[in-house]
Parts: sequence; structure tokens; C-alpha cells
Amino acid sequence: MVRNSRKSSIRFSGTGFLTVLFLSLFVSVPAAAERVKDIATVAGVRDNQLVGYGIVVGLDGTGDKTPFTVQSVKSMLAQFGVKVPDDQRISLKNAAAVTLSADLPPFAKKGQKIDITVSSIGDATSLRGGTLLMSPLRGADGQVYAIAQGNLVVGGLSAGGNDGSRITVNVPSVGRIPNGATVEREVLSPFMEGDSLTLNLHTPDFTTANRLARSINDLIGPDSARPMDAGAVSVNAPRDRSQRVAFVSLLENLEVNPGEAPARVIVNSRTGTVVIGQHVRVMPAAVAHGNLTVTITEDPQVSQPAPLSEGETVVTPSTTVAVEEEDNRMFLFEPGVTLNDIVVAVNRVGAAPSDLVAILEALKQAGALRAELVVL
Repeated sequence: MVRNSRKSSIRFSGTGFLTVLFLSLFVSVPAAAERVKDIATVAGVRDNQLVGYGIVVGLDGTGDKTPFTVQSVKSMLAQFGVKVPDDQRISLKNAAAVTLSADLPPFAKKGQKIDITVSSIGDATSLRGGTLLMSPLRGADGQVYAIAQGNLVVGGLSAGGNDGSRITVNVPSVGRIPNGATVEREVLSPFMEGDSLTLNLHTPDFTTANRLARSINDLIGPDSARPMDAGAVSVNAPRDRSQRVAFVSLLENLEVNPGEAPARVIVNSRTGTVVIGQHVRVMPAAVAHGNLTVTITEDPQVSQPAPLSEGETVVTPSTTVAVEEEDNRMFLFEPGVTLNDIVVAVNRVGAAPSDLVAILEALKQAGALRAELVVL
């Protein structure tokens, strides 16, 4: 007999996460005052997205060969009086078709410069060393708001050998042009319209909105500010331009104590990160934790016939399955248990980060977790 044994184990413990991070405070700390400019923005004071199409030239043989690139180059040459016959095929290696994107900041004036991002839309391998030719940038209304042109700054690189091997660092088909576009049209802002302005909170919260309105009323006068909802506060403002600017400068430097965040547990299943807020509470509950191990042993046996018996050698499978369950460890959560107690209890029984996630999900299903469970 010849034996070939193989043993494998399957552990059902739910330990599939890579890392775990607990960002929490075990001791309640009063919220620090923050400036209004850090927690809110003035309605209407916003960026506007611009987009465009252009041609990058001067590439070192890393351009694209797409039909629309050839068509774009022919159209550009026609504008300069160079006529390329329609039946003549041209090969472009140093040009690439690109899309342009930029953010037009609020109150941008004619002649000011903005940064732009240039991205290849063809099969160009790299935009390094290229120059963007003059291209318009349009808004959502189709109007031209800026003109872009300049030399690209590419943070990626790509290199290859004759045998087909290639190495790429970052993304060489995307680049930026600092101050690469000139503003040609201004965007009208509703900042000066009406007798009031609205402060929009970055994180809507009824407590923060109420405290913000109350702080403005204490500073300026009664009934100067009114909370509209959890995310906006309306404030009476002067109509004169210079006075309104000074008024907003006064408001944005006012300090307010924002409301505390709600109790929340956030689980990122891709990175294995678990974030638990300090206000997480657990109602009375008993939790049992244990691991189940299933061991499967393959022990195939080879049967050989006797000499000169004209028999055949066969392999007979032999499988042994064993189940081993560790002693269940049960722990009790008392009423109003805090985050510190949860972490200490889970660590005491040796649970893994993913086990903690399973415990929290089970508590949520049982109605014992007084927090919002968010799985990303």
C-alpha cells in the first residue's frame, strides 16, 4: 500500500478584513467652537465647472491614431490656410486629442488665470512634453468662459522595451497646466440680490443651525437670523455692496459650537476599517462568541495487484471529516454600555475586527444597538 495524505482546514470565524482602525474618544469632550467660514458657505458663492476639447502637440511619438484626432488636425490646418486633400491619409504620432476640465471660482474676473486638467481621450500613451493649443472652455449653458493654452505638467511616466515589456508610473495620459486658462466671461452671482443672504451648513444639523442663528442674533440684534431648516440659516443683510462684504466678513469669523454628531458605526468592507463614534450605546444584551473549525483529511489509498495476476492498480479515496467547535464565550452588555466597554469586552474574548462587525450587526438586528450602522 502507498498512501498520500493531505489535510485541509476550514475555519468559520469571519476574519476577512485586512486592517482595523478605531477612531473614537472614550471620554466625552466638549465640542470646540468653530468659525462660521469653516462650517457653512454663503448661498450662491460657488464654483462652476467648465469643459472643453483640444489638441496636444509636440509629443515624442506617444500620440494617438484615432480618426477624430486626424479630423481635428485637418480642421485646425484649414483655419490656417493649409488644405489637406480628403483622400490623403496622414499619420499622427506627435498629436493627441484631449478633454479639458476646470473649476471657475466665484467672483472670477476677466483676465484672471485658472488651472486646468488635460486628459487624453484616444490611445495616446503619454502626454509628457506636450503643448495644448488654444481651446475654449464652456459652461453648462454652452457659453465660452475661458480660453486654455500652455505646456503640460505630467506627473506620470511610461517606458518600454523592444521585447514588449513596459513599466508605467502614475498616469502619464493625464496632465495639468497651472494658470493654463484665462477667464473671458464673468459669472453673475446672486450674492447682492435681495435683502438677505443664506448660510448653508456643510453638515446639516438642527442643533448647529439653531446655535448659529442664536449667535448671530446675539451679535447683531434680535430677529436678524432665522434657521430655515437643518441645513440653512437666513440672515438679514445690507443692500449696499461694500457694507454687505464687510457684513459677511463679520459673520464668517463668528465662532459657533456645532452640534455633536449622531451615534454612528461606519464599516468599510473593502479596507477593513471600523470607525465607532463616542456616543454609541448598547441596550441589555447577551452575546456568545466562538469559532467553528471543520477539518477535512484526504487519505487516498493505492491498491496494487499481486505479481502476474493481470490486475490493475487503482486508487481508493478515503476522506475523514472532523468538526471542532471552541467553547462559546458569552458576555453581557449592561444597559447604557459605552464604546469603551464594548471594545474592552470584545478584546477580552479575543474577537477579531471582523467578529466585532458581526457582533454589531447582530446587535443592530436585535434592536440593542443605539446607533446608525453604515456599511460602505
